[in-house]
Amino acid sequence: MIDTPLQPEFTSTERAILDPFVTSVDARIFGLRNLPEVVKGALFSRYSRSEKSIRRILLDEFIHQPESGFHQLVTAPSTDAADQIIATKHAEAFYDRVLVGYGDDSVAELGGAHVACEEISNVAAKILEDARIGISPLEKSTRYVSFTTKINGAYRYVREASIMDSPHAAAYISAMDGLFEAYSALLQPTITWVQQQTPRDADTSERAYASATRAKAFDVLRGLLPMATRTNMGMYGNGRAFEYLMTRAGSHDLAELHDIQSSLADALGALIPSFVKRANSPRGAAMRAYLASIRTAGASAAAPLNGHDSPQLPSVQLVAYQTDALQRVVTAVLYPHADTDYASVAAYVATMSVEQLAAIIAEASGDRAVRFHKPGRAFEEAHYTFDIVADIGAYRDLQRHRMLTQERQPYGVELGYSVPPELIAAGLDAPFRAAIDQAIAVTRRIRADLPTASQYAVPMACHIRWRFSLNLREAFHLCELRSTPQGHPAYRHVAQDIYRLLRDVHPELTAAMRFVDMHEYTLERLDAEKKLDIKRAALK
Repeated sequence: MIDTPLQPEFTSTERAILDPFVTSVDARIFGLRNLPEVVKGALFSRYSRSEKSIRRILLDEFIHQPESGFHQLVTAPSTDAADQIIATKHAEAFYDRVLVGYGDDSVAELGGAHVACEEISNVAAKILEDARIGISPLEKSTRYVSFTTKINGAYRYVREASIMDSPHAAAYISAMDGLFEAYSALLQPTITWVQQQTPRDADTSERAYASATRAKAFDVLRGLLPMATRTNMGMYGNGRAFEYLMTRAGSHDLAELHDIQSSLADALGALIPSFVKRANSPRGAAMRAYLASIRTAGASAAAPLNGHDSPQLPSVQLVAYQTDALQRVVTAVLYPHADTDYASVAAYVATMSVEQLAAIIAEASGDRAVRFHKPGRAFEEAHYTFDIVADIGAYRDLQRHRMLTQERQPYGVELGYSVPPELIAAGLDAPFRAAIDQAIAVTRRIRADLPTASQYAVPMACHIRWRFSLNLREAFHLCELRSTPQGHPAYRHVAQDIYRLLRDVHPELTAAMRFVDMHEYTLERLDAEKKLDIKRAALK
């Protein structure tokens, strides 16, 4: 049990004042509530440099400090919007003075915000989602949403500015419309074929069956969607992460990213202004210039390697790993329990046989009853790098893993594309191929003049090459999660191949990786939908 404070800290009047803003006036562990982000951030920044409790700081330096504008911020909004804006600006000036003494960038992590990015391209969404630390994104799924609808008579894809200002505009629109028209025309025939191949049984509800078969059809046809396809994405993040995200977006040479950077600045400026203002400061401008320069330098150095690609089948190659990974992991297992230095632990491990090392790994892995039981941090000592070729749809799914390093090559058409075997079996592949081929031809013409912008025209069926660098602990998570039956076959195959390659080089380290599903399924979402029926019934 956690002790209560040594002495009463607040009077009855103070307790009444504090109560709306904390989950407990007495507990030593409590939450803040009903406070603007800038107030919470400033509170925690003061917290680190004061002997007072945070509730005392809130009373003395915020609630009882007229200059803070606290009451205007946290009371019910004024009927006069102008009064609220003035109060907010006065408060921001006060909180800026509170924060000015804190040079540590981590102070910007004390304020967070939810931001919605709507109707942006998949090109832009992937760049935003490249942020690995401090940002939690959630994007509209191609598995559950139909892309047949039009807005004002137009399909939902971005008309990229430089392309629309070029001689390629008409061909671009024709190719993009062709992809969406093929998607729309094939949707119902694909659903019908899927249902013919997997009839509903008595144990499956009509809801679950309809949802699973639609999801399968959406999965089959998603390769027709171009990277210009509009999507919606929600993000939660802290100020420091958003600040860097805006800086990266502003350093890009695509006009859409500059527009997004400006819109993010407006949105976050209204939510957590004191924590993101450096993105548009001279420091932010210098950082944008730096990021652009290193990207240009990398492209220039790699120029002699380009122009040699040819169609390539999906593949996963293990290109780098540590031959002493077993010893490294065992050393890391033993180290926190030893009372000697690391070198001595490593020397002791070096005297062990493979059988002894494997026994320690088995014990350290524990009795993993479910895939959520992950081995400890010692498993982070083994590192692997993979070179992967798969369709862009699979890349989009796997890009969501953030506790590893992923770097992709540009979206292009030179590596070929995948035709879903379901369409071939159904005899529906001809219109799929025709739409993809038209888009590829247009992409090549655009690329000759606008190489970066040409990525908008690339269909998701096209192959992309990217690098995966991860440790063994993350490999447990990725391989077991992304091989589950409800996953899309394209990324399930990548997860399965990664597991096979790891198992081949390090069988002792992967022996506990027992929840990798190596089977194939015809209707991936069906079991998940049945479980959803059970959950719904329980709630009723």
